[in-house]
Amino acid sequence: MMGSEPELPNPLPRPEDELEILEKAWRPPSGWNFLTVVNNTYIGVFYVGAAFLFFLLAGLLALVMRTQLAVPENTLLDPDTYNQVFTMHGSIMMFLFAIPAVEALGILLLPNMQAARDLPFPRLSAFAFWAYFIGGLFFFASLFFDLAPKGGWFMYPPLTSYEYSPGDNADFWLLGIGFIEISAIAGAIEIVVGVLLTRAPGMSLDKMPVYCWTMLVFAVMVIFAFPAMIAGTALLELERSFQWPFFVAAKGGDPVLWQHLFWFFGHPDVYIIFLPAAGMVSMIVPAMAQKPLVGYRLIVLALIGTGFLSFGLWVHHMYATGLPQLSMSFFNAASMAVSIPSGIQVFAWIATFAAAEKLQLKVPTLFILGFLFVFILGGLTGVMLAVVPFDWQAHDTYFVVAHLHYVVFGGMVFPLFAAFYYWMPYLSTRPLSEHLGRWVFGLIFIGFNLTFFPMHLTGLLGMPRRVYTYSAGMGWDELNLVSTAGAYLIGAGVAVFLVDLARNFRLATDENAGNVWNAGTLEWLPNGNYATRTIPIVTSREPIWDQPNLAEDVEAGRYYLPGAPTGYRETIITSPVHARPLYLLQMPGPSWPTVLAAVATAVFFLMLTLKWLIPAAVAGVFAIIMVLRWLWTTDPGPTHPPVDIGGGIKLPVYITGPMSHSRWAMWVVILVAATIFACFVFSYFFLWTVSSEAWPEDPRLMPESHYPVAAMLLLILSSMVVAYASRALKGVGNGVGHWPIRLALLFALSLLIGAFGAEFYGHWQTGLRATENSYGAMIYTFIANQGLYVTTLLFMSMYTIARSLCGLLNAERRATFDNTMLLWHYTVLQGLVTLAVVHLFPRMVE
Repeated sequence: MMGSEPELPNPLPRPEDELEILEKAWRPPSGWNFLTVVNNTYIGVFYVGAAFLFFLLAGLLALVMRTQLAVPENTLLDPDTYNQVFTMHGSIMMFLFAIPAVEALGILLLPNMQAARDLPFPRLSAFAFWAYFIGGLFFFASLFFDLAPKGGWFMYPPLTSYEYSPGDNADFWLLGIGFIEISAIAGAIEIVVGVLLTRAPGMSLDKMPVYCWTMLVFAVMVIFAFPAMIAGTALLELERSFQWPFFVAAKGGDPVLWQHLFWFFGHPDVYIIFLPAAGMVSMIVPAMAQKPLVGYRLIVLALIGTGFLSFGLWVHHMYATGLPQLSMSFFNAASMAVSIPSGIQVFAWIATFAAAEKLQLKVPTLFILGFLFVFILGGLTGVMLAVVPFDWQAHDTYFVVAHLHYVVFGGMVFPLFAAFYYWMPYLSTRPLSEHLGRWVFGLIFIGFNLTFFPMHLTGLLGMPRRVYTYSAGMGWDELNLVSTAGAYLIGAGVAVFLVDLARNFRLATDENAGNVWNAGTLEWLPNGNYATRTIPIVTSREPIWDQPNLAEDVEAGRYYLPGAPTGYRETIITSPVHARPLYLLQMPGPSWPTVLAAVATAVFFLMLTLKWLIPAAVAGVFAIIMVLRWLWTTDPGPTHPPVDIGGGIKLPVYITGPMSHSRWAMWVVILVAATIFACFVFSYFFLWTVSSEAWPEDPRLMPESHYPVAAMLLLILSSMVVAYASRALKGVGNGVGHWPIRLALLFALSLLIGAFGAEFYGHWQTGLRATENSYGAMIYTFIANQGLYVTTLLFMSMYTIARSLCGLLNAERRATFDNTMLLWHYTVLQGLVTLAVVHLFPRMVE
C-alpha cells in the first residue's frame, strides 16, 4: 500500500516519452490518407453518420408517401413509382438504417465501455463500413433510374420472380441486401470476439455492462438469423438469373419456402434491432436516476430469453398461408411468451426510475419515457396480432403498419435519439442543446402518435397496406390527413435535431465535454485516440461510482499498459469469463488496401447486378488482390519479447491455439457457414414435402453409388492429409522441413477438388439439370455451395503456401495454417452431410 491509497499496477512518475509514443502509435493519418483510418471512434462515427443519412433519405420517401395518401384519389405518384418508393422506404429503414445503426453504435461504444484500445479486427470494421456505405448509395441511386425494386421490403415471390418482375429492379434489392449481409456478419465477428476477449481485467461476465450483454446477444442472433436471409436471397437470385425453380409451383417449387426463410430472419431481426436499443436504455436509465440498474441478473436472463424465443416466432407472420392448426397454436403461444422477458426489462427500468432520489429530467430521459409509452402500446397490439383469429382479420391492413412502427420506431428510434443526446458529450467538445432537444422530443413524440395511432383505426376500417390511393367516402379520408400532418411534424423534429447537431457537434477524441451526467461506466473515463491512457482493473458494474480516483489514476498512467511498449497499436486480450489478461494483441493501423477492397467489392456487385460481366470480373479480381494484400500483414508473429504491462504481469505478444482471437473469429465464420448450409438442407426437405413428385422415384435415375462413395473417400482422405500437415508443422525447425507441408496441402486440395468433381459429374451424367425442377435446383445448389468452399480453400491454401515460401509460417507462427485447417475440416464435414442428404435419403424413402 502507498499510504492510504491502494497499490496500483504501475508507479508514478511515468517515463517522459511514454505518452508521446502512445499518442504517436494511435495518431490518425492526415489529408486524403484520413480515409484509411481504422480506429473504432472514427469508423463508429462514420458508420453512425451513414446510417443516419439513410434514415433521412428513407424519411423523405415516407413524406412523399404520406403526401400521396393525404387525400383520396391523389395523382402525385403513379402506381409504379409509389411501389418503388414504399419498397425503398421499408428496405432502407430496415436494412440500411436500423441494423447498421445499432451495429455502428456498438463499434463506437464497446471498446471504451470495456476500456479496450479498440475492437480486435479494426480493418474488418473499416471494410464493412465502406462496402455498406458505397453499396447503400448505389442502392438508393437506383430510384433515380427507374431501377428501384417494387415488390415490398419482403420481396415475396412469385411476384418478384423472373416471370412477374423482369428487368433489374428486384436485383437491385438483392444488391442492397448483399451489402448489409456483408457488414452485419463482419460486425458480428467483431462484436462477439471483442466483447468476449477485450474486456478490462476484472470485468468478469457478471460485471459486464448490460449494453455489452445486449450486443453479445445481438451478434449471436445475427450469426444465426442472417444466414437464412443469405440463403433465401441466394435462391431468389439463382431463380431470377438462371431460372432455377425454387419458388415456381409448376416445377415443384413453393413460394412459401421464401416466407419461411425470410421470416426466420425477419422476425428475429425485430429483436436484433430492439435488443441493442434496450441495452442503451439500460445504460441511460441508471445515469439519469443516479442509481444502479434494478434487477441486473434478471435483465441479462431476459435478454438471453428474448434472443432465444425470437427464433420461435417467425411463423406468426404466416398465419394466413394455411398452416396446420397445431403449428399455429405453438407459434401463437411462443408469440405470447416473448412478452415476458420484454416485460421484465420494462419493469426494471421503471423500478430504477422509481428508486431515484432526484431524477435528471433531461432530454435523454424524455426520449426514454416516450419510448416506454410507445413501445408498451406497440407490445399490446403485438399481443393482439399474435391471436390467430384477430390476425386473420387485420392481416395486410394498416393496423399491421401501425403495430410495426410502434414497435420498430418506438423500440429503436426513440432510444437512438436518447443515445444521441446522452453520449454526445463523449464525442463532442460540447453537448447538444437541452432547449432545442425538448423541441425535438415534443415534435417527434406528438408527430409519431398523430401519424401512426390513426393507422390502427384505418386498418380496423379495412384499409389495405401498399395501396397507392383510395376512393373518397370510405371513412379513411380524415384519418389519412391526420397521419400525413403527423409525419410532417416528425420531419420538423428531425430538422430541429439537425440544426442542433450543426450548432453544437464538434468531434473530439480527447478534449470532449466529459462526464456531464455523472455516469458510472468506463466510456466516461478521460480518453484519446488510444481510448484510455491505461486499462483499469474493474471491481464493480459502475467502476467510476465505486472506485475513488479511478479517472485520475487511469489518466496518470497508474493502471495496465500505460504506453505502447512495442511501438505499435496494442490492446490486452483477456479470458472470456473472468477477464484475466492472456496476451498483448498488436493491432493493424490505417490501410489503403482495406478501403480499395471495399470499393472494388461494391463495384463488383453493382456490375454483376447490371450483368456487365467483364467489368465485374475485373473488380472481383482486384478486390481479391486487395483483400490478400490487407491480410498479409495481419499475422505479425512473435516479433517482440513478452511485455510488462504493470503489476508484475508479463504478457506474450502473440499466441496461437484455442485462445487466439483469430481462432475465435474463424469459429464464428464456420457457425455462419453451417447455418447457411442448414437453411439449404431445410429447403431441400421442405420442397420434398410439398412436391415429392419432383424427386426421382427410381434410384436408377440417380447417380450410381460409386460416385458418392468415391467423393466420400476423397473428402475423408483430404482431411487426414491436412491433419498430417498440421502435425508436421509442429516439427518445423526440429528436423522437419517446409516442403512436406506444402506438398501435403497441394495433395489435399487435389483430393478436395476430385471429390467435388465426382459429385458434380455423377449428377450431370444422369441428365439432371438445375432448371428442370425443384429437385434439380436443390441438387445443384448443394454442389455450387460446396464449390464455393472448395474455391475459397484453393485461395487459402495457396496463400498459406505463399506465406510458407516467404518464411512467415512455422511451428509458432501458424495462425494462417490453423484457420485454413479449421475451414478445411468444416468443408469436408459439410460435403459428407451433403452426400448423406442427396444420396442416402432418397434411397431410404424409396
